[in-house]
Amino acid sequence: MDKTSLLDTEFNLDSSIIYLNHAAVSPWPARTRDAVNAFAEENARLGSQNYLQWIETETTLRKNLQTLINAPSHQDIALVKNTSEALSIVAYGIKWEPGDNIVITSQEFPSNHIVWESLTSLGVELRIANISSSEGPTPEQSIFEQCNARTRLIAVSSVQYGTGLKMDLESIGRFCKSENILFCIDAIQSIGALDFDVQRYQADFAMADGHKWMLGPEGLGFFYCADHVRDSLRLTQYGWHMIEDYGNFDVNNWQVARSARRFECGSPNMLGIHALNASLSLIHEIGMPEIEQRVLDNTQHMLDEIEQQENLDLVSPASLDRLAGIVTFKPRHHSPKALYEKLMQQNIMCAERGGGVRFSPHFYTSQDKIRTAFDTANRL
Repeated sequence: MDKTSLLDTEFNLDSSIIYLNHAAVSPWPARTRDAVNAFAEENARLGSQNYLQWIETETTLRKNLQTLINAPSHQDIALVKNTSEALSIVAYGIKWEPGDNIVITSQEFPSNHIVWESLTSLGVELRIANISSSEGPTPEQSIFEQCNARTRLIAVSSVQYGTGLKMDLESIGRFCKSENILFCIDAIQSIGALDFDVQRYQADFAMADGHKWMLGPEGLGFFYCADHVRDSLRLTQYGWHMIEDYGNFDVNNWQVARSARRFECGSPNMLGIHALNASLSLIHEIGMPEIEQRVLDNTQHMLDEIEQQENLDLVSPASLDRLAGIVTFKPRHHSPKALYEKLMQQNIMCAERGGGVRFSPHFYTSQDKIRTAFDTANRL
């Protein structure tokens, strides 16, 4: 099957909807729906008779995630409920000393702000690099300027949820290694949209939910923890699934798992595992190079549309090399909230974010639909 036919088969959105909200929650491909239906039917008929096969699917998912982020091993991947859980594992796993500090940016999603702010009760200082201005130092330079000898961690989103600003992760990774600072990446707004490489970025930690650009369900994400820092994280959750010999329920002298499974304390989300694995099979079938190019083509098309529309102004960075699928704009003559509500009434799925209206089409979204959405926004 050629890729055009494949996309027509996999994406069956209602024809009345223009879906430009993948930075929030994505619709599932057909194969993901089918995987959920098949798992439910199997469970209803056979219970857990095929549990060993389910574990094989779990391992396949870890390997697919390993490939997607270029992790050294699938043993570096933990399956978690969401990005917030993974961030909390890092935040409360590091052995902090009073006076240590963490550097984040002024555009972070609450999950990548609240968790670090909660550590102030332990005497940890939170430093926020202001990256809201389009003038002056680069976002990365602003981050570096906030660091000092007591900086233990830099935590940033790979792509900022409100404006779509794409961070230069390679330069941050180099800086962290040169200064002996841990590097944590909230990658939820780029995994599945752009090529992502934890080794190239020299990331110590990376995490993302599956329900955005990976086209999977809510309630399942991944946590990448580099092997060289894994033992240094204090564990805060314990259970049967996080020990080395986790199939031996009579074990007395148990050992913590050497792999990232040590961060998974209890039973896995097998339904979500089957669903996300199906979604990633489509991403791998299409290939990240083609997906990234389509996402960037759609991003450039959005920039061009805003420039041509007389009643809309760009909020996001104007340079494509600073964007990755998210474009935010605002109307000139009324509030973003009013425009957002009108667009939703027209079945144009979007979000009110970053001081404007956020569009986030995926690789399969046609430019005709994007054009229609902007023409509608300009008229409202």
